[in-house]
Amino acid sequence: MPIEIERKFLVKGDRWRSLATGSRYCQGYIVTGPKTVRVRVVGNQGYLTIKGPSVGFSRSEYEYPIPIQDALEMLHSLCEPPLIEKTRYRIEVDGVIWEIDEFEGENKGLLLAEVELTNENQTITLPDWIGKEVSGDPRYYNANLAKNPFSQWRKGIKD
Repeated sequence: MPIEIERKFLVKGDRWRSLATGSRYCQGYIVTGPKTVRVRVVGNQGYLTIKGPSVGFSRSEYEYPIPIQDALEMLHSLCEPPLIEKTRYRIEVDGVIWEIDEFEGENKGLLLAEVELTNENQTITLPDWIGKEVSGDPRYYNANLAKNPFSQWRKGIKD
């Protein structure tokens, strides 16, 4: 069974921007809750992803490429608005890939960094542009950002 082990952090400053280029993402959720079904478009490729409930930093994840036209139809007919719009940047630090999501639309102003680990106890070096860890805060899960966008709760957020 494919397992995703992931930690999330707020991003501070702009020093990271010179380290990567980004790709546009648009995604929506057909099912949200402990289990999620997500449709995503990256460039000219569609994806269908099914995720199990989280246990610690881990959860099962199955992702399949689907035709772009199918993905676009599902985004606009099966997914609840608002859709998640973001640019994802990838940066390698000490052999670990960090993904920084710069959100747009209803979640504009939110910058999140994610790092996928090989095990929950893996030691990682935090780059200087990494802020507060939010791995256990469900507000920052993309599925929840689709239901309760950052623009509706961002006042009072500190990095």
